[in-house]
This record gives sequence, structure tokens and C-alpha cells, in this order.
Amino acid sequence: MGSWALLWPPLLLTGLLGRPPGAVAQAQYCSVNKSFFEVEENTNVTEPLVDIHVPEGQEVILGSLSTPFAFRIQGNQLFLNVTPDYEENSLLEAQLLCQSGGTLVTQLRVFVSVLDVNDNAPEFPFTTKEIRVEEDTKVNSTVIPETELQAEDKDKDDTLFYTLQEVTAGASDYFSLVGANHPALRLDRTLDFYERPNMVFWLLVRDTAEENVEPSHTATATLVLNVVPADLRPPWFLPCTFSDGHVCIQAQYHGAVPMGHTLPSPLILRPGPIYAEDGDRGINQAIIYSIFSGNVNGTFVIHPDSGNLTMARSVPSATTFLLLVKGQQADLARYSVTQVTVEAVAAAGSPPHFPQSLYRGTVALGAGAGVVVKDVAAPSQPLRIQARDPEFSDLNSAITYRITNHSHFRMEGEVVLTTTTLTQAGAFYAEVEAKNTVTSGAATTVIEIQVSEQEPPSTGGSPSEDKRFSVVDMAALGGVLGALLLLALLGLTVLVHKHYGSRLKCCSGKAPEPQPPGFDNQAFLPDHEANWAPAPSPTRDPKPAEAPPTPAEPAPPGPAPPGSAPEAPAAAQAGGSPAAVRSILTKERRPEGGYKAVWFGEDIGAEADVVVLNTPTLDVDGASDSSSGDEGEGAGPGRGPHDEPHGDDSYI
Repeated sequence: MGSWALLWPPLLLTGLLGRPPGAVAQAQYCSVNKSFFEVEENTNVTEPLVDIHVPEGQEVILGSLSTPFAFRIQGNQLFLNVTPDYEENSLLEAQLLCQSGGTLVTQLRVFVSVLDVNDNAPEFPFTTKEIRVEEDTKVNSTVIPETELQAEDKDKDDTLFYTLQEVTAGASDYFSLVGANHPALRLDRTLDFYERPNMVFWLLVRDTAEENVEPSHTATATLVLNVVPADLRPPWFLPCTFSDGHVCIQAQYHGAVPMGHTLPSPLILRPGPIYAEDGDRGINQAIIYSIFSGNVNGTFVIHPDSGNLTMARSVPSATTFLLLVKGQQADLARYSVTQVTVEAVAAAGSPPHFPQSLYRGTVALGAGAGVVVKDVAAPSQPLRIQARDPEFSDLNSAITYRITNHSHFRMEGEVVLTTTTLTQAGAFYAEVEAKNTVTSGAATTVIEIQVSEQEPPSTGGSPSEDKRFSVVDMAALGGVLGALLLLALLGLTVLVHKHYGSRLKCCSGKAPEPQPPGFDNQAFLPDHEANWAPAPSPTRDPKPAEAPPTPAEPAPPGPAPPGSAPEAPAAAQAGGSPAAVRSILTKERRPEGGYKAVWFGEDIGAEADVVVLNTPTLDVDGASDSSSGDEGEGAGPGRGPHDEPHGDDSYI
């Protein structure tokens, strides 16, 4: 022990420095100039890490403490033999042993530190996670803890960032993550099983804060949240007079019974039989019925499961019963109460009657036994056959119904059911008898049942509503369409008379005469056939002021009246001088403003062609005045100064 104790300090110093004391000068020991290196993972290092100085007569080998398969010695150089991976081994060690003749001379160590880089994507421990969430979970509660949603990243120094993305529209209003680095799922809004029974999210994770940073890796998992209905609502007596899915203004029932009689069948009530269902339809607890109060003398009995109300004894006098009926869940957690009003009325024996002589129903071809026949007018509702008793203000529970002449159908209360599978399409007619079991009075009616090849479309929520209408509906529609057609014809007549009345008048007396060849220019039509709106002529005073008498205006050129021969040009007015011409305006604009005028000779016959030689240089006012003057005054003393054509004007 003493000798080893004396040798331990020199050996320790040799291991640490790589050479014994006093060996620097002799260089008889192995050495390296660097013993610690840093290399990024996934880097393929092909160059030698370090050169090993080996004295003559010695050799160097890798010791057993070296990282397996990580290094190799080639010549007197140390090489990295693997591609380093930080996640597998973050520190590599090479033990170098220098020997001489099998004797260890020097021991050296070289370390390689592997640097971590972001080369691994995060991973969730699940692909899809499905959980159940109670409907009455409190807001701000943690629905899924962080430990169940965390992703794993082999890059130990990475910080993960989480994002919750909705797949179900509107789901992000209900749930969110506690934080970007804390993926606990939190409830933000009260759940409603009937509004959103389930919601789906994508949970995304990224190993960088920025999306566009490289390298960056992501992972995605799916979260499915199923809302479990909670017992929040009491039973509802149907039909609800109003319901929004959360609250039901429940029904109250009315009926009537005859005095002095005990009816064997369940009472017929309005708006229907006593029926309640669990307000939490997702739970749908069975309902137990009982009469809470108002059952004087135990007159009525209610079936605890069906809710059918029957009579236990007769009522001797006119009485109104106000029964409070309780519907309680089978688990006794919640209940509701409604009122049933039953009147005991004297029955004098008046027979019942049907308000309709014909009822129409429909059922699908191939329907089996026990299928309800639907109302043609409202295909989503059952066809109800109700007879009235004039002595009863409400439905008479003493009236029973049966089909007398058809084996394919039967009555169950007021509803028609099938008794067999319907294999033939077509219309079936059946007689329904309503009989008062107390007075024995009876009445009959007929039902028409249309067996169709397809089920009639439901009106509830479907965009295609019922397309079959009654005769009254079709008659009303035809009357409206007829009235609209008449109004359209009247309007069309007014428009035709307004726009084409003059042409219809001129053409109604005789066939139109042929026009001269040169009269096809629409700008030279007679005044009463001009295709542009002329300025209105001044209104004449019935008693004009004193003025010199003027000769009558000559008739404008146009078709001769019936039975008269066309006048020769010489007979119209003597002379071919400019004084025997008249002018009209055209629709052609003058460059200096106003409209161009054309001058006509009144002695021109129908055989003459109309030719425009040139245009007058009159302004608009002058042309207008001359036109109106010609029409009102004629060729005479009443002419204006511009009525006479100038020297540079041409006339036809």
C-alpha cells in the first residue's frame, strides 16, 4: 500500500497531462494538442479531429472506455467514425492508450460535445382524443388537463407553442387553451346539448415561436368533445304552446263527459291525449302520471304509464272538474304539473254530426299495418276525424268511431290506421261512423285515402313544402290570376291607344293610298304625321283682340278626301314664284345652332320628287315663327319678315 501510494501522484499527473514529469524535453510520451471539441449533431465530419504525437517505438490504440463505434485511429490521427446525434449521446469520449512492447506508457482522453439542433418534430401521444363533457360543466373549468394534451419533443431545449383550431363552426366560442405554452382545455361558455351535441378541434403544436423560422416543425392531433346531457329540464306536457328548446309553455287539456253515465273508454281531450316527455330529450326518462288534486269523489283514474284518463264513476249533476295532473320522471328527480278541465254535461240525445262530408288522407304505397294516415292538406300531421255534439261545448268523450266498409283501415280514436300492408296504389274510400255510446245517436262521413308511390314530403324544416292544394285554394288562385290578366289587357289597351291611336283612326276608314316615290324620307312627312314632337302652337283666344282680317290658311298637302280628285299643280295657286312657297323644320341640326328648314312650293303635284337643294340660313326662332305663321296665317299680309325666302334660299 505504501509503494502504490508513492506511485499514485505521478500516475495521476500522467493521466491528466498526458506525459510524466520531465518528459517534455525527452518527448518520449504520446500527446495531443487539443482534447475537447464541439460538433453539431447530424454533421458528417470527414477531417481528422486531432493528430496524435506518438514517440518512436510506441503505438496508440483506443481503450475500452471509448464510446463504442464513435472513433477510429488511422495512422496517428483520430477520426470521428459516426454522425453524432444529440438525442442519442450528447458527449463522446475517446480513450487513447500508448504502448511500447505491450506495456502501457501513456493514457490520453479526447472529448467531443454534441451540440443540439432543432431536427425533430414534436409528437402528440395520441392521434385523436375523444372525451365526454357534462352539459352542466361550469364556465372557466378545465375540461382536459395540460398533462393529457402535451406533445413531446426529443429536442430537449425546444419550447413548444400550441394552437386550438375549430373544425366545427362556432366551436371556438365554447373552448380555448389556457395559454400558448400551456395546452390545458378550458370551457368559456355554457354548453347546450341540443344546440351543439359534439364539437371537433385540431390541436396544433409548433417548436418555434414564429411560423416562418427555419428549421420549424409542427404536429397536429384531433380533439372530439361529446356533450353529455344533464338533467336540467322537467317533463313537458305536449304539445307546447311555445318552446325554444329551453322552455316549454306546456299544454292544458279540456274534455266533456255526459252526466249520469260512466264511459268505458279513455276520455277524448283537446288538444290531444295527456302526454308528457322528459324535457332533456338526450336523457329521456320515462314519465309516471298521477292526479295531484281536484279529483272529487275519485271520479277519474289516470293510467300511470300511458296517461289515459278514464271514468271510475258517473257524475250525477253538472260539474266542472279541475284536475291537476303530475308527470314525474321515473328517477323521481323532476316533475311538472298541468291542468285538465272536464265538464259533466247533460245529454238530451242529439245525434253527432261531422263538419265535413269528405275527408282526404294519404299514405305511402307499401306501408305496413298500424301506419297512421296523414292529412292531405298537412302531410306532416295525422288525419283526424272529429264529430261534434251540439250539446257539448268541447269534444264529447262518449263518441266512438269505426270504419264500416273497408278492411284495410281502422279507427283508433280519431286517427285512421292501416290494418295490412298496402300493395296497390290508388284512391280508397271508406265510411266512418261516429256513435254516441250514451244516446246511441250516430252520423257518418266518407274519407278518401290516396295510396301513393312515395311518402308525402314532410313540412317540418324541409325547403320543399306541400305542393298539393284543395279545390278552394285552386279556385282562389285562378280568380287572382284572372284579375291580373284583365288588368294587364286594360293597361295594354291604354298604351296602344295612347301611342298608336292616331294611326288606327286614319287607317280604320279606308285602305292607305300609295305614297309618292319621293315621300319616303321621314323628315318630310306632313305636319300631322311628323315623327318628332313639335312645339305646341299658341292657343287662340275665343274672342281675339281687334286685328286686321287674315285669309284662311291653305290646306296642307296630304291625301285628298274620299271622292275628290287630286288637284292639278296649276290649280293650287298661280305662279311659281318664291311667294308661293312654305317651309317646315327638319330634325337636322345647323352647325351655327337651330334646325334646318325646307321650303315647299304649294303648286307641286303628287308626281314631283322631293329634293333638297340647300338649306335656309334662318335661325331657330325665325324658322319656328315662319312655320307657325304659315300654318296660322297663310300666304298673305300676316306673313312675317322671314316668310319670304332669301336670295340664297332654294325651294322646291
